[in-house]
Amino acid sequence: VQLQASGGGLAQAGGSLKLSCAVSGRTLAYYAIGWFRQAPGKEREFVAAINWSSTASYKDSVKGRFIVSRDNMKNMVYLQMDNLKPEDTAVYYCAAHHRDDSVYAYWGQGTLVTVSS
Repeated sequence: VQLQASGGGLAQAGGSLKLSCAVSGRTLAYYAIGWFRQAPGKEREFVAAINWSSTASYKDSVKGRFIVSRDNMKNMVYLQMDNLKPEDTAVYYCAAHHRDDSVYAYWGQGTLVTVSS
């Protein structure tokens, strides 16, 4: 499975960005996709995920601001980020794990999100 994240950029506080994760090599329908981020000097952290049944989960600090969605026909997963805050600044990664597994074994390259105050 190959993943490619895109859509990062510069946004002002309160603004929006939409990240995309293109999945190839396998049928997306059998995979859960997670979004993670790593800020400078900090550990990588979980942001959001959507499983094969389109059940979503979120880090508490992004609930109500971020929405994860998937389009299996297009092999795409999205992360809509609204009401961005400077603390959302990080490199964002998408990752995949098969429904028969629990470990995110496949990772894409990151896309940088910078939120200015």
